[in-house]
Amino acid sequence: MGSFSLFHWSVFFPFILAAIFFARVLPKAGFSSWWALLALVPVGNIIALWIFAFTEWPAFPERQ
Repeated sequence: MGSFSLFHWSVFFPFILAAIFFARVLPKAGFSSWWALLALVPVGNIIALWIFAFTEWPAFPERQ
């Protein structure tokens, strides 16, 4: 019971890859890379997506 199975790693590894991808993309949008840690939190990722969808992005000022 102390070891992790192949199934565990096949589920866990894509989440780690997604967090690394988000950490590289978020600075381009003007946000901190630390937001990528919310991709690993079950409810935090949904809240972060909600925030990103409805806030003004710092890297893209509103056009006039």
